[in-house]
Amino acid sequence: MARTSRKAGRRHPLATVLLIAIGLVATGGGYALFSSTSSASADTSAASQETVDEGQKLFAANCATCHGLSLEGTANGPALLGVGSAAVDFQVGTGRMPMAMQGPQAMEKPVQFTDDQVAALAAYVASLSPGPSIPDESLLQADGDATHGGELFRINCAMCHNVAGAGGALTEGKFAPELTGVLPSHIYEAMLTGPQNMPVFNDNNISPEDKRDIITYLKYIQNNPSPGGFELGNLGPVAEGLFIWIFGLAAVIGIMVWLTAKSN
Repeated sequence: MARTSRKAGRRHPLATVLLIAIGLVATGGGYALFSSTSSASADTSAASQETVDEGQKLFAANCATCHGLSLEGTANGPALLGVGSAAVDFQVGTGRMPMAMQGPQAMEKPVQFTDDQVAALAAYVASLSPGPSIPDESLLQADGDATHGGELFRINCAMCHNVAGAGGALTEGKFAPELTGVLPSHIYEAMLTGPQNMPVFNDNNISPEDKRDIITYLKYIQNNPSPGGFELGNLGPVAEGLFIWIFGLAAVIGIMVWLTAKSN
C-alpha cells in the first residue's frame, strides 16, 4: 500500500520538462515585448531629436536674425520663449513669418516652407521652452455644435472679425483678417496664442470643446450661402448703408430728372 501511495503521488516524468518550457516561453515573450517597446521608444526619440535638429538649422538660417539664436528676441523681433509649437505652426504655416517687411502687422502670404519644415521649426521652438501645443485632430473636425459656436463667436470675436467672419479694419493700419478658407488648425491656434492684435483665449477662457464649436460655426457659414440674396460681402450695415446711399440716391435723382424732362 505504501508503494502504491508513493506511485500515486509521484509526478509525471514530463511535468518538469513542461514547466521548464512554459517558463522559457514566458521569459522569452516578456523579453521580446520589452525589447520591442524599448526599440520603438528609442526610434521615436531618435526621430524627434532628428526633427528638432532640423528645426534648429532652419531657425538659425531664417529666424535667428530677428528672434535670436536662443529665442531671446532682438530689437527687430520679440522673444519666442514660451510661445509653443502652436504659435510657430500658425505664424509660419500661414506665411506670416518670416516677414517680408516691417509693418503694423505681419501679412499673410504664400508659405515659405514645406509642412515637414514647419513641423521641424515648431518642434525646435517647443523643445526650448514649454508653451501651447498644436491642437489634436479630434478638435478640428468641425463636427461640434454650430449654434453654440455662433453664440460664442458673436460674443468674443464678431466685434473685430464681423459676425460672418468677413474681417474688419482696426486702428493704426491694422485689421482683423477674413476667416473664410482658413484651416481649422490655424483658427484654433489663433485663439490659443493670440497673434497680432488678437487677445489670447486659453483653455480657461474658451474650452477646447468650445473652440471646436466656433470652428464648426465658421465652417458652416462658409459652406452655406446667404439665404438673403446679394450679401454685399457680409460687411454689415456700413456696406448696406453705402449701397443704399449711392444707388438709392442715384435712383431718386434719375427719377427727378426724368420727371422734369417729361414736364418740359
